[in-house]
Order: sequence, then C-alpha cells, then structure tokens
Amino acid sequence: MQEHRVLSIENLSFSYKNAPLLYRDLSLHVNIGEVVSIVGPSGSGKSTLFELINQNLQPKAGLIKAQNIAQIFQDPYTSFHPTYTIINQISDVCNTNGYKELCKSLELEVDLLEQLPHKLSGGQLQRCSILRALLMKPKLLLADEPTSALDNINQLEVMKLLTKFLDRLGILLITHDEYLANWCSDRIIRL
Repeated sequence: MQEHRVLSIENLSFSYKNAPLLYRDLSLHVNIGEVVSIVGPSGSGKSTLFELINQNLQPKAGLIKAQNIAQIFQDPYTSFHPTYTIINQISDVCNTNGYKELCKSLELEVDLLEQLPHKLSGGQLQRCSILRALLMKPKLLLADEPTSALDNINQLEVMKLLTKFLDRLGILLITHDEYLANWCSDRIIRL
C-alpha cells in the first residue's frame, strides 16, 4: 500500500511555546481510497494537526510527508468572500476545467456558481467548497468538521458525496461526531 500513501506522519511531537506536548511520537498514514478520522474533544489538537500537515506550524520532532493537499473547512460561509461570485473565487485558486461534470457528480446546479455566497444554502455552499477542493486535484483531502454547520440530512449527503471520490484521493477527517466517524472511516484516531 506504500505506493498509494498520500500522508505519512512518523513520530510527530509538537507543543506550543511553554506548553506541555500536545503530541508525543504520533504516527499515522492515509492511503488513496481511505477515510481516516481524527476524533477528540475541543482543545485536543485536531485542528493543530492540520496546521502541521499544511506546514503552518513546525513540529518539535518527527516527519510529515503529504501529497497535493486541498482542504474543506467547517463553516462554508466563512470559506468564501461575500462580495464575489462563487465561480470567480474558485477560478482564482484553481483551474476550472471539467467543473460542469464535477457539479453533476456533486448534485450541484451549475448556475448557482454565478451567485454570491449568501444566496446559497449551507448545504449548497459546502458543495461549492467541495467542488473547489476537488478542482485542485488533491491526493489528500483535509476535511475539518465539513458537516458540522449542516443539518443531519445534509451532513449525510455531503459525506456520501465526499466518499464518491475515494478512487482518486484519501481523506483525513476531523470530527467530533462519533456516529459520522464510525459510518465513514476506515480507521479512527482518538486524541
């Protein structure tokens, strides 16, 4: 499975300045086709792990190797600038070739992309976040509580949509929702 590995974390140790270690010798990996969930209470270091993977923070020790990362954030309304259309914001960060076909796969009406973010529902806007992330052609998708701002029906729909693309990527999911983690994960890491 090593050739399909999109994230490797080996013996990671990290702490914030003058604070106790948040991680000590943490190791984990994600392969194409897998969903690995990180579950834990607030303050346990779930989001810090994503900051380390994105190289926004530096570990005290250990090694992190990640391939072609894209991220989906918790709140779709803060993921987009309020005064620009969705399609303009997506085209600012990635190539939009094939976006119409991808919209179909995501059950997202193409004309919604011409709207401002506040004109869309939370579920529609989170699908736009997923569209943007997938157009970046990631091998590793970091999903930080991607369904927590949605109602139960939309939560399940969004996760079903994400798992449709496991043939081309691996997903590292942060969630506090044990039910969701149990439903979609190949492995669960509890912090």
